[in-house]
Amino acid sequence: MLAFPFINNKMASFSFPITTTAFVLLFLSLTSNVFNLAAKHSHSSSIKAIKNPRLQKAYIALQAWKRVIYSDPRNMTSNWVGPSVCNYTGVYCAPFPNDTKVQTVAGIDLNHGNIAGYLPDELSLLNDLALLHLNSNRFCGILPLSFSNLTLLYELDISNNRFVGPFPSVVLSLPSLKYLDLRFNEFEGPLPPQLFSKNLDAIFVNNNLFTSTIPSNLGSSSASVVVFANNYFGGCLPPSIANFANTLEELVLSNISLSGCLTPEVGFLYKLKVLDVSNNKLAGPIPYTIAGLAHLELINLAHNMFSGIVPEGICVLPKLSNFTFSYNYFCEEQGICSNLTSKGIVYDDRRNCLPEKPVQRNKKECDAVDEHPIDCLAFHCGT
Repeated sequence: MLAFPFINNKMASFSFPITTTAFVLLFLSLTSNVFNLAAKHSHSSSIKAIKNPRLQKAYIALQAWKRVIYSDPRNMTSNWVGPSVCNYTGVYCAPFPNDTKVQTVAGIDLNHGNIAGYLPDELSLLNDLALLHLNSNRFCGILPLSFSNLTLLYELDISNNRFVGPFPSVVLSLPSLKYLDLRFNEFEGPLPPQLFSKNLDAIFVNNNLFTSTIPSNLGSSSASVVVFANNYFGGCLPPSIANFANTLEELVLSNISLSGCLTPEVGFLYKLKVLDVSNNKLAGPIPYTIAGLAHLELINLAHNMFSGIVPEGICVLPKLSNFTFSYNYFCEEQGICSNLTSKGIVYDDRRNCLPEKPVQRNKKECDAVDEHPIDCLAFHCGT
């Protein structure tokens, strides 16, 4: 048996017997405390070595982040040591806009790092950050509410990670945000209508678990790119999409369970270059208004329930290079639409009801659609 005297005046005359194992554990605990104190002293020394208060805060934030990174197979954060944060891999410094003599952390790019961990609250100390790119990692959890302090953040790309929970509403409070990329995560629930009241240039929310319908105020934003693909929205595309007319160039709504008729207001998007509504449950004819989209380069209507005529007005669009309308119920290709190869247009018209074309649906399938024509005026998609 070993005796370990308490260092206490009241208990000085007593000894407390403990086992050898307990003594070793106690010794290791005390040793650990000593090393922790040493680490804190070293951390404090590094902070004191940084004269720039902006870089001091950045050091605290980045060290806090490094402590909650559990796997870094490419060693991207291995040199996140010491006070010179501007030399850390993936960390980019620039002159502070209001005082160009002062350096600050303006960007972080850890794309394709395959890093596992989460985002700590301390990242809010990086309040001069303009770019945060974390594409293709294994970050998980939720976005900290403290991100609301990142008032200069212009681009946020957290795509292809393992974030969960409802739409990260903290991004709605970022006044400078223009580019939002939440693709390939596990966010769920509805999209907040406030998202489309922000002055964003790009909105990527595809490949998540979002549900409900597309908000009726869609189009209140000034975005040039909107990608909703591979979610579970349902319902139909609201006519408010027309409000995007002055900015929208790419609209990708594939595989989101859209139903009803494709609203003719899509044809008001005169700057549109890409329109993809494939893999939905859209029915009825192609809106005639699409023939007015002079900048349209790609249109994908495949795997829906469209019927009627493929109008020549679309096939003669001056910049059209790819037109896919396979797996529908079209019964006629008007004019040049039956010979798009002659115009150098890549096309796919398989599995329709086109009598002169190969690889079409059988007569029974086509007759069933002919017997129940779609009246698009009967579908109501909001105001």
